[in-house]
Amino acid sequence: MGKPRETTQQTAPRSQDSVSGTGPSAEPEDAIRTLLILGATGDLTARLLLPGVARLIASGRASTLRLVGAGNSDWSQSQWRDVVSKAFTQALPEANSSNEQKLAEVLEGTSYEQLDVTEEGALAGVLNKLEEAEQTPVAVYFALPPAVSQKACELLSPEDVPPGTRLVMEKPFGSSAASAHQLNQVLAALVPEERIHRVDHFLGKSTVFNILGLRFANQLLEPLWNARHIQQVEIIFDEELGLENRAGYYDRAGALRDMVQSHLLQIMAIIAMEPPATLDERDVRDGVSAVLRASTAAPEQSLRARYTAGQVSGGQVPDYTAEDGVDPGNNTETLAQIEVRINNWRWAGVPFILRSGKALGKTRKEAVITYLPVPHLPTGFRGTDTPTQLHIGFGPDTLQLDIDVNGPGDLFTLNSIELCAELAADPLLPYGEVLDSVLKGDPLLSVRGDAAELSWGIIEPTLAHWAEQGSEGLSDYPAGSQGPEEWTTNNPE
Repeated sequence: MGKPRETTQQTAPRSQDSVSGTGPSAEPEDAIRTLLILGATGDLTARLLLPGVARLIASGRASTLRLVGAGNSDWSQSQWRDVVSKAFTQALPEANSSNEQKLAEVLEGTSYEQLDVTEEGALAGVLNKLEEAEQTPVAVYFALPPAVSQKACELLSPEDVPPGTRLVMEKPFGSSAASAHQLNQVLAALVPEERIHRVDHFLGKSTVFNILGLRFANQLLEPLWNARHIQQVEIIFDEELGLENRAGYYDRAGALRDMVQSHLLQIMAIIAMEPPATLDERDVRDGVSAVLRASTAAPEQSLRARYTAGQVSGGQVPDYTAEDGVDPGNNTETLAQIEVRINNWRWAGVPFILRSGKALGKTRKEAVITYLPVPHLPTGFRGTDTPTQLHIGFGPDTLQLDIDVNGPGDLFTLNSIELCAELAADPLLPYGEVLDSVLKGDPLLSVRGDAAELSWGIIEPTLAHWAEQGSEGLSDYPAGSQGPEEWTTNNPE
């Protein structure tokens, strides 16, 4: 056997942009400068959106932003400002004097509107009020349950939506290919496709560009990026987090809808797409849709499981079915795996294994490209001929190449080593990157309407298969483990 694995660490050059500088991505003259957050009193706003806003403002990319919150709750202006201030402080605990001034100006100008978006004319009235006051287009962020967002949009007419308005929709986008198509039609009647942002915070600009740069700027990789050289591709998003008080949503969704449909299929498409002519949103998103259009998943190859009581990071996690708000009869999976085949020339026969789960013993967020073994290893070499693997880590973005080399010591013994690098990162964090694109009017990081429908179409046969099976085929795994023992997924400790 070979000697213990060795690691060579290399850090890639980091971007010169920082949270306190403007950099090449400074806000353009025609940027949207008013952000209306619907669902402003909710957890998504406080935990993710407002910290993203804080980073964006501090970077100098949205220094003139007007922030408006709206929600059902009867909040005072001071209550809203307290929430915004707390989120800003937590996002930038060590802000410098320049940042503090920018944040203070936005905090001073922010306001709150009590609003029921499902009431006829309510949202239209707020949009009209903002148009008259601001004289600039507005980005409307629907931080609401999907059904509520759809109802709100159905109550709008094209005349209610001021010119230039951008609509930002959270995932999941619809609940099926048919419902996604219906929602697409509702939105298309209000604004053009390029002004609809279907948010996938998993697709941060850094992650997208890191994958594209890695593939298309390296002659060492792209010529081998096909079925003649690659054995399989895994895209994995395993979390230590459990349900985290999200039963109202999660128990109706499950891991397949929540992560695989919404996020992992998009990452798969970026990894598998053909080289785009440019990094323009049209070229990149055309490439994504082409991959999804060619993709199918075999329901009989799918796996699903649900966590039972256990320990994660030293804390006790209850059985999923004992969590508040969970209906055991839903047979909701907390760990899902599907095998996708991309039926085109480049990828014919290569399995793409997509897996995501909760309450697992180790957080693992990466794509793993496993290359085919060499056709012949010369007689005389000793040790383990391990597969060559390329790991692309997500959040933080990293690169690891596992290869076999000789020695040290006995030159006839092969050892596996890891060549590692950190990839470029943006201090904005994922939601800051998404908001930056929204305000600049760049839909590159948004899921296009046809891609949203195609993603549902890929997983719907599996959902139907599981519904027919009921609880049969739903495995268990203890919280804090790596999943069911009977699964054969490549999931190293």
